[in-house]
Amino acid sequence: QVQLVESGGGLVQAGGSLRLSCIASGRIFRIDVMGWYRQAPGKQRELVASRGGSTNYADSVKGRFTISRDNAKSTVYLQMNSLKPEDTAVYYCNAHDRFSGDDYWGQGTQVTVSS
Repeated sequence: QVQLVESGGGLVQAGGSLRLSCIASGRIFRIDVMGWYRQAPGKQRELVASRGGSTNYADSVKGRFTISRDNAKSTVYLQMNSLKPEDTAVYYCNAHDRFSGDDYWGQGTQVTVSS
């Protein structure tokens, strides 16, 4: 099993920045890809960014968000710049199990961008 704990959410004005962090613990050797998803009220959960063998971003965040990993600390980060009100959502950390194909999820952290 893998446990994920996010931090760094909050309230910020449009144009501001936030940095999310996610620390993995447990059987971290099972993880290949880590990423961030978000879910806004009334909408489906969507991929924001992921990092494994390659790095992927949702079109809506390209050029504004940056995902990074520190494997020594078992941590993945999401640097969010030029935030917009439409970025408001609960952000979830995700880790993919390379052996079972299962996905692990954090508890989520709220990001609110005011206009």
